[in-house]
Amino acid sequence: MQTRHLGLNGPAVSPICLGGNVYGWTLSEADSHRQLDRAVDSGLTFIDTADMYSRWVPGHRGGESETIIGNWLARSGRRKDVFLATKVGFDMGDEKEGKKGLRPAWISQAVEDSLRRLQTDYIDLYQAHTDDEPTPLEETLGAFDKLVREGKVRHIGASNYTGKRLAQALETSRRNNLAAYISIQPHYNLLERQPFESDLLPAVEKYQLGVIPYFSLAAGFLTGKYRRGTDTSKSARGGMVKKYFNDRGFAIVDTLAEIAGEHQATPAQVALAWMLAQPGVTAPIASATSDEHLDDLVAATSLELDTASIHRLNDVSAAVAA
Repeated sequence: MQTRHLGLNGPAVSPICLGGNVYGWTLSEADSHRQLDRAVDSGLTFIDTADMYSRWVPGHRGGESETIIGNWLARSGRRKDVFLATKVGFDMGDEKEGKKGLRPAWISQAVEDSLRRLQTDYIDLYQAHTDDEPTPLEETLGAFDKLVREGKVRHIGASNYTGKRLAQALETSRRNNLAAYISIQPHYNLLERQPFESDLLPAVEKYQLGVIPYFSLAAGFLTGKYRRGTDTSKSARGGMVKKYFNDRGFAIVDTLAEIAGEHQATPAQVALAWMLAQPGVTAPIASATSDEHLDDLVAATSLELDTASIHRLNDVSAAVAA
């Protein structure tokens, strides 16, 4: 599997990033471990998680995904075979205050918590999960720089930043000779194009960052498994996809199905191949809950769409600004 560089001079990573948000949520620990074995054996060695996964599940506290990955790393002994990314910033506390944001004190504590759960002494890519405007960028980046100098973190990245704030952060790193973000993790897919393309892409191209979009398959909607009139109430992600149940959404899915038929592929493979052909994109993030889903991710890395197919998808998905 051919790798891609995460940013101009960044590390080489697999062209699809395996999302760890499902570990401990819709995938058991045993099945998660089996998937990680198969993924790494197949060449998908870029794994993304976050400290707050899966805090949204009743009874969970956050850290479940990192714990499962850490147990797998300890069992498999394959730490050096993977490029491991996690994130800090979203709320991790209930009764205790301060377990959120990008203040230096919280970053310092949160990274130790993540390292412990992941059972490793370094994180390849440590990302600001969301912007924290009340905390000065100099303080946040100074805390990240300290972790890089200590060897606890190899690289840093950002997620859910606006183009303006991302540029400000990068200029802050330059002025102060601090570690700088090498990547951005935005919400981007065929259904959600405008925020990234109009706001973030100019900064990505100016600073030559890597891009690892999340929800690359729109919470499963772009796989084609949802049809007009489908009852989503029993689906774990039903609430996320209901907003796509409109003429534009199903026109995109129909076009994906048509192109998939022409390429002996699946709609999911085509949706990911389209993303891999977009300016700036390094590795779309996608999760899998079955062997079939994982096979789709692997197959997408070798699917190269013709120009006409890309134009068809561009046209159908550009109908409405998301």
